[in-house]
Amino acid sequence: MTVNDTALAARFALAKMLAAEAGAMALDYFNRRDTLVIETKRDLQDVVSIADRNVETFLKGRVAEIYANDGFLGEEFGHDEGSSGFTWVVDPIDGTAPFVNGMPTWCVSVAIVREGEPVVGVIHVPCSDELYASALGFGSTLNDQPLRLDPARNLQNAMTGIGCNNYVTPQRVGAIIAGLMDRGGNFIRNGSGALMLAYVAAGRLVGYYEPHMRAWDCMAGFCLVREAGGKTLHFPGRGAEFLNGHPVLAANPSCYDELLDLHLRNL
Repeated sequence: MTVNDTALAARFALAKMLAAEAGAMALDYFNRRDTLVIETKRDLQDVVSIADRNVETFLKGRVAEIYANDGFLGEEFGHDEGSSGFTWVVDPIDGTAPFVNGMPTWCVSVAIVREGEPVVGVIHVPCSDELYASALGFGSTLNDQPLRLDPARNLQNAMTGIGCNNYVTPQRVGAIIAGLMDRGGNFIRNGSGALMLAYVAAGRLVGYYEPHMRAWDCMAGFCLVREAGGKTLHFPGRGAEFLNGHPVLAANPSCYDELLDLHLRNL
C-alpha cells in the first residue's frame, strides 16, 4: 500500500466508525423528536433541529481530534479549508423533514473529497440499521456485503429517484417527471437525496436525478455509486463552485444516457 492508500484506508475506517456513532446519536434524537425545537431556514419546508447541529458538531470535533489538518464542510456550519488535501463533507441528518415527521427515510452522510473528487462515501441509515460504505478502489458495500449494479435493470423495469426543492420551479419538476414517464419509467421521492443515491448503489433504484443539490447531499452517494459500477454527472469539487448547488445525476450505466438526456432537455 502506498502512503496515499494508507492515508485513505485510515480515513475510510474512521468515516465508517463516525457515521455509525453519529447515526446512533441521531436515532436517540429521533426517538424523542417531540421534545426538539424545530426551526425553518429558507422556507417552511426547509427545516432544521438541534439534532442536526449537534450531530454535525460531534462529527466535526471528532475529525479535528484525529486529523486536525483535514478540511471540513458541513451543511449547518459551513466550510473550513484545511491543508492536508482531504476534506470531509458531511450532512448530519439528510432528510430532516422526514426525520421531524417521524418517517424512517433519513440518514447520516459522511464523504471525504481529495483533489476535487469523492474518495470515501459512507451513509448510515439508523432506522433500518444499514451502513453503506465505499472508498476509491475499495468497492461499495451494504453491511459489509459487496454491491455491484445489474446491467439488466433499466428505466422501464425499475424505479428512478427524483428529487426537488424550491431552487427549481414546479413546472420544471413536472416536466422532468413527465419526461421520465414518457420513457416508460416510474419515480419515487423519499425526502433524502443522499439515501436515494445509496439506493442506486444498492440496485434498489436504477438512477437518481435532482436539478439542484449541494455537495454534502451527494458526495458520499457519488462515491458509493461509482464504486458499485455506476456513472455520475460531474459536480465541481474545488473552489467556490464546490460550495454552490448543481444538478446531480447518478445511475446504472444501462440508463445513464437516457437520464442525462432528460436532464439536458429540462435545463
